[in-house]
Amino acid sequence: MNKTMITLVTGANKGIGRQIAAHLGALGHIVFAGARNAELGEKAAAELRGNGIEATSVVLDVTDPASAALAAAVIEARYGRLDALVNNAGISRPPGSDLGDQRPSTADLDVLRAIFETNYFGVIAVTNAMLPLLRRSASPRIVNVSSSVGSLSINADLERTDGPSIPVSAGYVTSKTALTALTLQYARDLLPDGIKVNAVCPGYVATDLNGHRGYRTPAEGAAAAVRMATIGADGPTGTFTDDEGPAPW
Repeated sequence: MNKTMITLVTGANKGIGRQIAAHLGALGHIVFAGARNAELGEKAAAELRGNGIEATSVVLDVTDPASAALAAAVIEARYGRLDALVNNAGISRPPGSDLGDQRPSTADLDVLRAIFETNYFGVIAVTNAMLPLLRRSASPRIVNVSSSVGSLSINADLERTDGPSIPVSAGYVTSKTALTALTLQYARDLLPDGIKVNAVCPGYVATDLNGHRGYRTPAEGAAAAVRMATIGADGPTGTFTDDEGPAPW
């Protein structure tokens, strides 16, 4: 592996992303904290630096390919490569709106499109912008923060009562189903390049995304992503895991 890992975490100004950045930084990674809001991103990066982490904020709106390209240019100018990309940014509803009705029979198509723009298409935009930099790494890693709420096997159990309830949702839930599937496609596509691509489930974490109703802390939710961002040369690709190991697809 490269002596010092250069890592980009999207949605790193708060919640799980912030903790992923903090944990990786504590392991010696040089961290780029991606955030849509420049002020909030810089505040997060400054607090990371205050804890001895080498962190730089970078403006990154994952729904804007031009923004992703500019972020890649910033990283290239500074280090010329990227070793790990953690696609953490995600939404459960469009910014500024309530959760709304996402049942497929009555859902607002504009709401569904907005969710997919961040949770699915945003991952493609950022990943593709960063691929030239990842290909320059000796140990490139991509980690997609997905969720078991999108698991087809769990959703297929219509009488499931254990664990958190799975909402009926054509928006957030299906966007995570699509993201996990996308992870497999990238893993297959990038296998010849030696780029390991894995998805993780952070669990039901108390964040802004769910109105802080989760029972896990952001630090606990960060653990699976940190583990997969730091796997060795013999590590897996094309997997979906949580803290306990393989998660249901």
